[in-house]
Amino acid sequence: MKLKLVAAVVVAVVVASSVVYYRAGATSTEPRLLTATVTRGPVVETVEATGTVEPVDTVEVGSQVTGTLKTLAADFNDIVKRGQVIATLDPASLEAQLQQAEASVRRLEAEVESARVQVKDAEQKQARAEALARDQLLAASDLDSARITTEVSRAALKSVEAQLVQARASLEQSRVNLGHTIITAPVDGIVLSRDVEVGQTVTASLETPTLFVIARDLGTMQVNASVDEADIGRVQVGQPVRFHVDAYGDDEFGGTVSQVHLQPIVEQNVVSYTTEIKVPNTGLKLKPGMTATVSIEVARDDDALRVPTAALRFNPSAEVLAAFGKQKSPSAQSSAASNAIVQPASLSRSSGERQEDEERSSTTASSRAAVWRLDDGGVERVPVELGVGDGTSSAIVGGRLEEGAEVVVGQPSVAAGAATGGSSGSPLLPSFPRRGGRGAPRGG
Repeated sequence: MKLKLVAAVVVAVVVASSVVYYRAGATSTEPRLLTATVTRGPVVETVEATGTVEPVDTVEVGSQVTGTLKTLAADFNDIVKRGQVIATLDPASLEAQLQQAEASVRRLEAEVESARVQVKDAEQKQARAEALARDQLLAASDLDSARITTEVSRAALKSVEAQLVQARASLEQSRVNLGHTIITAPVDGIVLSRDVEVGQTVTASLETPTLFVIARDLGTMQVNASVDEADIGRVQVGQPVRFHVDAYGDDEFGGTVSQVHLQPIVEQNVVSYTTEIKVPNTGLKLKPGMTATVSIEVARDDDALRVPTAALRFNPSAEVLAAFGKQKSPSAQSSAASNAIVQPASLSRSSGERQEDEERSSTTASSRAAVWRLDDGGVERVPVELGVGDGTSSAIVGGRLEEGAEVVVGQPSVAAGAATGGSSGSPLLPSFPRRGGRGAPRGG
């Protein structure tokens, strides 16, 4: 009796399997749909940009006088203190100039003394001439001559005194120039670059030559990111930033937007704006000049009802609606033309015309966005209102869509369907390819 029962069960299973295989084969020509689940989770909208890691503050150290570099007391990566000697120039020529200036000052000081004596002598002669003229013992012409001699002497004194002032100024400049042969660090910091060698001639003309570049502090760096003009309106001071550099692979660094430059940068008709991002450089891993791939967080929803962006782009064909459109009662069929599921007026137009309509009304696209939800074996169009989007998922802030719902994200390609051999029994489920293939995407 037991053997007969087992045999009957085996026969029933074989028959049922045959029926399922037959039905699967019969429906293999029907369209298939890829679905994803509506979930809750964070959605972060970002603006992408690239930039360069730079020190927050750098100082270029140059030479204010021309000379030959005599010594170097600092090199790459050296830590220096304010006032520390980092290089010297050969002072020989400037010392000679100083001696010449000192000699010129001493000579002019002597000439001033001589001029003063001459003025005093001329004034005394003029006084005697005036006394004699009062007694009518001296001709008027001789009195005029004495007076002129006095005026000339005084003018000569003023001229020599002016030359002395100029010579003293030249002397002071010579002393300053001699002092400039000793080059010191203007700030505390670290030497980033050294652009000279011992024995090299440094020429100070209209532009001061750069000998060293010193960074004040590498503990805090900044990324100068170039943000496209289409995105700059959403970037504000204080927004958090995440970025990567090639040197550290998947390591992620954080920072904050500190300034957005108003001056545009135009390259090949592309307009961008420099955005400064302050970055703590713990461990001094970041080095000047590194290229950074930046993501600036412009909006965030930590508990969003989210759907894949592909679900918002899905637009069912007439074939899909015919296979999965929800059946209507006779009383409801008269209003099918305005029904949100079928929309025969929209389907009668080409896909290009529908896309053109969407572009013309892009300003209200978020209020008219929709997804197609699986419901009782069919698909139903559900209008939704969009919030934050990150390119992969979008937040739903309004509409009749709940967590856990299944939404359609697309259809498998013909090649993928052929690879499955039509073995799936339900056209609503994704086809599972053979070994080496990919399954359907799931939301999450």
